[in-house]
Amino acid sequence: MTLMPLLPLFHCLNRQHFDGDLVRGTRPLVSVRWSDGRLRKTAGFYRRSSHVVGKQGSEIVLSKPVLEHLPQAAIESTLCHEMIHAWIDLVLKLSEGHGPNFFSRMDTINSSQDKFQVSVRHNFPVPPSSPKWRAICPSCGRTFPYKRRVRGAACRQCCNTHHGGFWHASCLLDYEPASMEA
Repeated sequence: MTLMPLLPLFHCLNRQHFDGDLVRGTRPLVSVRWSDGRLRKTAGFYRRSSHVVGKQGSEIVLSKPVLEHLPQAAIESTLCHEMIHAWIDLVLKLSEGHGPNFFSRMDTINSSQDKFQVSVRHNFPVPPSSPKWRAICPSCGRTFPYKRRVRGAACRQCCNTHHGGFWHASCLLDYEPASMEA
């Protein structure tokens, strides 16, 4: 499925579920865009930041890799979820994640229509990522997959066996890129 333009969908959802509160005049209070392809673990996010391109200072970003092959209901549900975050931040002027205002608005939206359901967590298929690092215990030689290097990580089994369960520098893990063979 070709990715749809998000701004018309944003305006439609804003009118239907937010009483037009996320727009001043004809301008949205938040910029809305597709990710550049790097957002692969989550369907979307809302952020308020000085690093956001444009004058709004906040944005909603939806994931191309996660959503591009899913039905429109997945896109609408994700966009609406992030719009709830924007509404809480920009209209209610509250700092709240998935709190009572989020759940109240989510329940109102879900009960008012049956095209899609907004949820706190999605179950969209997300491609698994392989570990970038392989950690090696210098004492026992066991290896562990890691997504990132963790400073001060030690082999639990060696610490338990040789040091009474306490962390010890001799058990500090060494890291190498996961693509290297042993």
